[in-house]
Amino acid sequence: MTIITDVQVACEGDVPSQKQFQQWVEAALQSVPEECELSIRLVEIEESAELNSTYRGKSGPTNVLSFPFDSPVPMEPRLLGDLIICTPIVAKEAREQQKEQHHHWAHLVVHGCLHLLGYDHIEDDEAEIMEELEKKILHSLAIDNPYQEETNS
Repeated sequence: MTIITDVQVACEGDVPSQKQFQQWVEAALQSVPEECELSIRLVEIEESAELNSTYRGKSGPTNVLSFPFDSPVPMEPRLLGDLIICTPIVAKEAREQQKEQHHHWAHLVVHGCLHLLGYDHIEDDEAEIMEELEKKILHSLAIDNPYQEETNS
């Protein structure tokens, strides 16, 4: 299986490499049997907030937005859709959650890719299924469970 990952950098600051994005995407999409393609756009606060407002009706920026593409006709490669990741939000959340930034990036890419495959977390049972998949995929990348509670010792 071939996965084409188009990374668009529309932000300032350090971002993961194309190779890292590709590794995370391939881990998340290992169940997709055919050749596929997706785009990951790295944005600033303003663009994230605008997209979040326009497409989700929510105020302010968010860490990752997923825009699945469902073609009415078969296409090769299969176009999965787009992920929009807000770089400053990723950095802020990693600091606040005391996570390695690299691990938080990986989690958000995996999370977004699962949304592109149709997974969701609106209902509790759906959230449980999606979180278990995320943990399994991240474990394959040697990344700890992103949902474990911090313990005060």
